[in-house]
Amino acid sequence: MLVDSHCHLDYFSDAEVGEIVGRAREAGVGRMVTIGTRMDQAPAVKALAERFPDVWGTVGVHPHNAGEGGLPEVKELVALTDHPRVIGIGESGLDYFYDKAPRDLQQESFRRHIRAAQQTGLPLVIHARDADGDMATILAEERAAGGPFGALLHCFSSGRALAEAVVAEGGYVSLSGILTFPKSEGLREIARDLPEDRLLVETDSPYLAPVPLRGKRCEPAYVAHTAAVLARVRGWDVARTAAVTTANFDRLFSKCR
Repeated sequence: MLVDSHCHLDYFSDAEVGEIVGRAREAGVGRMVTIGTRMDQAPAVKALAERFPDVWGTVGVHPHNAGEGGLPEVKELVALTDHPRVIGIGESGLDYFYDKAPRDLQQESFRRHIRAAQQTGLPLVIHARDADGDMATILAEERAAGGPFGALLHCFSSGRALAEAVVAEGGYVSLSGILTFPKSEGLREIARDLPEDRLLVETDSPYLAPVPLRGKRCEPAYVAHTAAVLARVRGWDVARTAAVTTANFDRLFSKCR
């Protein structure tokens, strides 16, 4: 069994999402996590998780949306997790590539998500792009101030130093279709070298369809292609890759076990 640890099922129409979940099951994907990106989206995430027994959800505010309608309060984030199928906080983080929200608002939103993760004991799903230095600083400062928390660097494409820093603090790294791209040799080297008990796979669908499906709309079934490349990079067979990444998922997202 594979797990798609990060997808956006609410981005698909209500009419087609059942077919998409069905194709994922046929591809050997046993569980999917649909990810929150806005506070007002939380009801849709919860509804999808209630509709499908193999779908779970997270709640949070994407850095692109930081500051829209005001920053989320920690207590509001915590309150949204009071649902049996909400298993994580986020996605939240820093995105200095697109800079769709002011950086100070991204940083403050990120800190509040970290504090919600600390209070709930749920893992934080982290979006990091072109912000490795500030990301590492904020993670270290908040851990020192408020204690440890679970963390997952999703759709990882950052530098080796950030991955190693997160792993050193007990965090995890999730690999998306980017791992399969021809120009991602550096990323494959990092995936080869990280501890095997810290690796997950995802699609980030409907984005970033893996090779050989680039250009198509991505969906959870395609996580099998990323897992196959991870297997090749690590020198594993596909069965071991599925077993390792699923066990890692279960350890991090323990609420859904």
